[in-house]
This record gives sequence, C-alpha cells and structure tokens, in this order.
Amino acid sequence: MTFAITVLFELKPRHREGFLGLMRENAALSLRDEPGCLHFDVLLPEGDDDSVFLYEIYTDEAAFDAHREATHFLSFDKATSDMVVTKTVKRFACLDGLDLR
Repeated sequence: MTFAITVLFELKPRHREGFLGLMRENAALSLRDEPGCLHFDVLLPEGDDDSVFLYEIYTDEAAFDAHREATHFLSFDKATSDMVVTKTVKRFACLDGLDLR
C-alpha cells in the first residue's frame, strides 16, 4: 500500500522565498534520487505568505523513512531550521488501485 504525508510549515515572516529555494531543490532531488518517492507537490496557500504545504507519496513507509535519512533532506532540514516556526506532519495510507501517475 502506498503511503502519503502532508507537511504544513508555518514560517517566520519574510522567509518564504528563501525557504522555497531550498524546498525546490529538496523536492527535485527527492523525485530524482529516491526510487520510493512517487510524488512531491509544494503548495502555497492563497492569502498566507508565511505558510508552505507539502503533499508527498511514497511506495511505503520505509521509502519515507529513507527520504528522512537522505543527505539532501538532512541538509534542507538544517538549512531551514531557523526559518520555521512550526512544522505539522500527518501520515496517510493511500487506497490501493489508484493510478498515481
């Protein structure tokens, strides 16, 4: 069964552009280098300049765990730690039989 997460980042004021530069790199490397990363969307809530929302799909929980240990993720996490006020992660099991691509 595929596995999804959502992440809501609440950022310190005026840090979104810097955060997004690092996030774009993290998302691209996740899709390119992690065979278990099937989907990685970076969404910007309308009317909220201090939030970023992620929607990610992995082949399974182990693939997500591997993502969190990847060098590029650890670098992203460290580089953005002073930009983030809160980070809310939710985990989901995806229904089988859906075409993800």
